[in-house]
Amino acid sequence: MNTGWIIFAVIFWLGAWGLNEALVRIRPRARAGAMAINLIVPLLFGVTLLVLWEGLVRGLNVPAVLLPPPSVVWQRIVLSIPNPLWPDFQQTFLKSVLIGYTIGCTSAFLVAIAVDRSPFLKRGLLPVGNFVSALPLVGIAPIMVMWFGFDWQSKAAVVVVMTFFPMLVNTVAGLNATGPMEKDLMRTYAASYWQTLAKLRLPMAWPFIFNALKINSTLALIGAIVAEFFGTPVVGMGFRISAAIGRLNVDMVWASIAVAALAGSLFYGLIALIERAVTFWHPSVRSGRSG
Repeated sequence: MNTGWIIFAVIFWLGAWGLNEALVRIRPRARAGAMAINLIVPLLFGVTLLVLWEGLVRGLNVPAVLLPPPSVVWQRIVLSIPNPLWPDFQQTFLKSVLIGYTIGCTSAFLVAIAVDRSPFLKRGLLPVGNFVSALPLVGIAPIMVMWFGFDWQSKAAVVVVMTFFPMLVNTVAGLNATGPMEKDLMRTYAASYWQTLAKLRLPMAWPFIFNALKINSTLALIGAIVAEFFGTPVVGMGFRISAAIGRLNVDMVWASIAVAALAGSLFYGLIALIERAVTFWHPSVRSGRSG
């Protein structure tokens, strides 16, 4: 046991904890200061977790085959970016995730508009949607591989299935969030259905829609990676994790996981930024900016 690493990790953790406690109590008047604190606090928290991981793994002499330290994972990432991590990222994220996510969310949004116009679809399709959304991913993925082949198309199909119904349910709920007083006001202006939809009901539904988009950003990545376990060309994040763990190449497993987590976080953050720009009028966004 190397107690020096453990002591260093604990001291760093206590110091970072105290610094974060001090930062969250600061109430800067300038918006730039508030944004800087909101960025520093989670960044410092993440660095603290990595330092704790590094110190405890090295201090307790944990075998690398069980849990490699972050420095080893980072070294593997740097060495493997040209090949195989970048081709894996292209196959899984740029093809399966983005294409499936776009098709699933767009088609669900259009179907939600049709459901809103049809009471029959509202009563008949939504229960079916709840049923399909409860289907296990491990049951859907092999079927899609049989239908669409082993390339990225089958993984995109899994992503479409996973993202369709969360988007559908949230959009329908958002369209129904408009109060009767606002609808009566639009009627007094002799607004048509489409005018009411564009100027009133869709703006009121944007928080629900973006909530579905953020949920689907993580579901899409999980679905694509898990689907690759059931058949894929010799490329892809899911394939890399499965192949590396079979060879006890644990640092490559963690490198692939880290790249997937970073891509998913950036994707989620991009959607959150777009949400803040679109729903700037919403009380949650306004309170966050004023704070």
